[in-house]
Amino acid sequence: MIEPSKLEQEFKKVEKQNYAFRAYLKNHADSDELDKQFLELHNELFKNYDCSKCRNCCKVYSIILQENEIEQAAKLLKVTKKEFMDKYMKITVDGYEVKEKPCCFLTENGGCKIEKCKPEECREYPFTNSPDRLFSLLSIVSFASVCPVVFEMLERLKEIYGFKGRGRY
Repeated sequence: MIEPSKLEQEFKKVEKQNYAFRAYLKNHADSDELDKQFLELHNELFKNYDCSKCRNCCKVYSIILQENEIEQAAKLLKVTKKEFMDKYMKITVDGYEVKEKPCCFLTENGGCKIEKCKPEECREYPFTNSPDRLFSLLSIVSFASVCPVVFEMLERLKEIYGFKGRGRY
């Protein structure tokens, strides 16, 4: 697995190839088979991966919290909902978004202050164990620039499909 500190540099080397591979998959992959492949890779690679050693996702993305997640997090942090909203959240067109990047809940040691009630968006990222991956390949290519596990998934999928990145598909 690639070191999180080297991910940006390594992603740039394969970025064009990853977009070409995305186009190849759109035209050649069976949706159900691709979902199965993503799920197998997700389970294998995340099984022993310690996300707290990376947390690139927490440093790059702003998350949206649902109303019930705000209430749970406020309770966990022992503050009122209003105090929580004032300190951590901003209202956007997408909903209640964390004010800061990196995430204000990220601790210095890579932990999460609200781990016990982590929002669904955080728990499910990078969504590679969800169905219909064929229709979210653009996001997956983007996630490969942030998540070492997704980067590895794409590299392995290229091997599975015998993709060399040359020519047009």
